[in-house]
Amino acid sequence: MTDWEKASAARVIPPARPRKLAKVPFVELADGRMQGVVSSGSDIERVYVSSVAAGTYAFACSTNNNRPCGGARGSFCNHINALISEAVLQYGAERVARYLRVEAADEEPSAHSITAGMSAARPLQGETTAAASVFSRFLRHLAYLELAPSTGPLPEMQWFPPTRAVA
Repeated sequence: MTDWEKASAARVIPPARPRKLAKVPFVELADGRMQGVVSSGSDIERVYVSSVAAGTYAFACSTNNNRPCGGARGSFCNHINALISEAVLQYGAERVARYLRVEAADEEPSAHSITAGMSAARPLQGETTAAASVFSRFLRHLAYLELAPSTGPLPEMQWFPPTRAVA
């Protein structure tokens, strides 16, 4: 067993390419969706929670106050397009295409070919259940950034209860 396998910390997979966090501060492939938080272009205090379901490509985009995005009417809005682009930077195009189950037209998938592959499948709008949990995870990640650097354990990161010695 290697040292990292004995540690209580998980290995972090480095991003495929460096990305700027100003436009899309949070993107993840989780819960059968590509999902994340995208900054508003017009209001610094507003963010959008966007998601695309793997396989069905059902999508949703709404503000942090659960107001629907005006641009997500029958096709992907700019927030979802930005999320796809940033997911490709973070995870790599092949991994994103595989996770979303998109048949990209190009041999080398790209953000554009992934978007085109999902658009051809006529995405269905209405995937609304993810927004609250995605935004909550994003806020939790922000809270970790405010902590002072430390090698000590974080109680909320202790997933398994301590074992008790049996007498």
